[in-house]
Amino acid sequence: MAITVHVPGYLCDFTGGRSLVPLEATPATVGEALLALAALHPEVRDQVMNEQGQVRPHVNVFVGRQSILHTGGLRTPLGDGAELYILPAVSGG
Repeated sequence: MAITVHVPGYLCDFTGGRSLVPLEATPATVGEALLALAALHPEVRDQVMNEQGQVRPHVNVFVGRQSILHTGGLRTPLGDGAELYILPAVSGG
């Protein structure tokens, strides 16, 4: 079963208007999944990752309900059929 990436509205301009992007590849980690997404939609990479290949500070990435900040970052393993969520960070006072 493919990995599905849920893309927020602000990135849909870079994915042909799609908010759900299934990955044909079977990435083993979040980092591999983001690279597979960038291979399909190159413009997404610069919006989600910085020049060092790390997730930008204003972007949150979740596998299911778990933030990758607490599960191993880009090395977070993905199971078959995992759902990856890319979300903008929300802050305020």
